[in-house]
Amino acid sequence: MAHKLNSMAMILFLLLASTAKAEPGVFDVTTATYGAKPGPDITQALAKAWNDACASPSASIVVVPSGTYKLREASFKGPCKAPIEIQVQGILQAPTDGSKLTKKDTWVGFEHINMLSLSGGGTFDGQGALSWSKNDCNKNKNCKSNAINLRFNFITNSTVQDITSLNSKNFHMNVFGCKNVTFQHVNITAPGESVNTDGIHIGRSTAINITDANIGTGDDCVSIGHGSKEITVTKVTCGPGHGISIGSLGKYLNEEPVVGIRVNNCTLRNTQNGVRIKTWPASPSASTASDIHFEDIIMINVGNPVLIDQNYCPWNQCKKNVPSRVKISNVSFMNIKGSSATPLAVKIVCSSCIPCENVELADIDLTYSGKKGPLTSRCSNVKPTITRVTKALACATTAGLKK
Repeated sequence: MAHKLNSMAMILFLLLASTAKAEPGVFDVTTATYGAKPGPDITQALAKAWNDACASPSASIVVVPSGTYKLREASFKGPCKAPIEIQVQGILQAPTDGSKLTKKDTWVGFEHINMLSLSGGGTFDGQGALSWSKNDCNKNKNCKSNAINLRFNFITNSTVQDITSLNSKNFHMNVFGCKNVTFQHVNITAPGESVNTDGIHIGRSTAINITDANIGTGDDCVSIGHGSKEITVTKVTCGPGHGISIGSLGKYLNEEPVVGIRVNNCTLRNTQNGVRIKTWPASPSASTASDIHFEDIIMINVGNPVLIDQNYCPWNQCKKNVPSRVKISNVSFMNIKGSSATPLAVKIVCSSCIPCENVELADIDLTYSGKKGPLTSRCSNVKPTITRVTKALACATTAGLKK
């Protein structure tokens, strides 16, 4: 009996030792080791804490406690030796003057990291008002890029949750070359007049999931660029902003296909557009966008609620008379309800060179109470399948339909 008790005690000891060893190491930037304090700039302290945590052979957590901290910039580079978490519990403030950043296009960057978790309930404040006032991209196609609040390059198997991005100088979050990353319970906030402040922009990434997010900004709430595959956007509340967009596509040479996009159970309120696909005319090379589905969307006073625009040409920076060479196929707009801020509630304008194929409109119920004319819709260079859609919204006017 004593032998059995000793054996059980030894097993319990080993289990406790194993559990203790598995607990992640904590790297708090305000400890004496790193010396950060609320108020002064913590760039160096945060960089040192990251380097130590990233080099740790076991899981680690970098902590920024409650308080307001100045942060000139941060570059979190991997690969790291083990899973790593950053808990931002306080408020990080960027320089108001973007010229003080070492990288003019990035404030906080994450690069080449596997199994990253960014969380904590804190705020990344880009303090972008000064940059918005100097932005001339509406008239200068060679305008200089301002800093993105959070840039994720080549991040895999990771989660970003329970954080706020506030008043970014440029895009709030840019996702590039990433795979299997989830964004959940994120808040993105900037005034409607903030220029070029997309909420989350995705490019050349696979298996990206955005869920339970509140996004209000001065540009697209979510924008999905070329090379994006298996993207899911669900339970997103958008507004103010320009809507949820695929594109713009077709602006650059040799763009990669966009395929497998699902936008479900979202609410858009007082946005310039609803759910849309936009491509540039005069595309330098052919490309494709397919298997794109918008379903269970609520529109509240939204301009252009349902939109495919293959003549997208802001500020006349292209040749509108040359058709887009982006092939759009297998697209559905289903169960879209609410109110339009414009009489043209459904607009499907496809390329006269390469018409859209397999477009479906089903269960669309939108109202318009303004004084600019009756509720209507328009389709060109497309023959959509239409089910349970009132006559006014079912391609009431058509043009250029291919036989």
